[in-house]
Amino acid sequence: MNLDIKSLKFDERGLIPAIVQDARTREVLTLAYMNAESLARTIETGQTWFWSRSRNALWHKGETSGNTQSVVNLACDCDNDAIVVLVEPAGPACHTGARSCFDLQTEDDDLGVLLATLYELIESRERDRPEGSYTTYLFNHGLDKILKKVGEESAETIIAAKNEDVARLTSEVADLVYHLLVLLVARGVSLNEVREELEQRRKAKVLESK
Repeated sequence: MNLDIKSLKFDERGLIPAIVQDARTREVLTLAYMNAESLARTIETGQTWFWSRSRNALWHKGETSGNTQSVVNLACDCDNDAIVVLVEPAGPACHTGARSCFDLQTEDDDLGVLLATLYELIESRERDRPEGSYTTYLFNHGLDKILKKVGEESAETIIAAKNEDVARLTSEVADLVYHLLVLLVARGVSLNEVREELEQRRKAKVLESK
């Protein structure tokens, strides 16, 4: 987040538009505005701070709702008059409860968006522990229980793969992916970290082929 605030071009009100995107999926979550102070606080705290034009005051995203946004990176455009903020959201970005303030009609088969949404749901289960939730049950019984389920689902996936029932294999893989996400949340590993590791390996393979 090496962004030079002095190089930015704020408008006559001292504001600059900030486009907030999910760091994992690049989905646009919201368009907000920052002034020099809110941008400085964003860089200092690692969470998004904006300037509310309606309240005419600084606004820490998620301060009351808990739907904070951890900043992964900041970048300005070529004219230095707009900012892109890549974040890992801890809940919906929109005040309506929607994931994004923009109705972009994301395709249901977008696996990246689906995984990110499921990860956030699992995070909320760990945080809130609602009764009757299977995910709550796993977190309440601790890491050993989660690891046991990952092992069981891995074995069931292997067994399903030896048969010709594709539907059964698909179901078992889905179960395994879910439990792996629970494990990631339990150990505090983000999907973005997994993505970066895969990206590094992909680049390494490209280099090996040269």
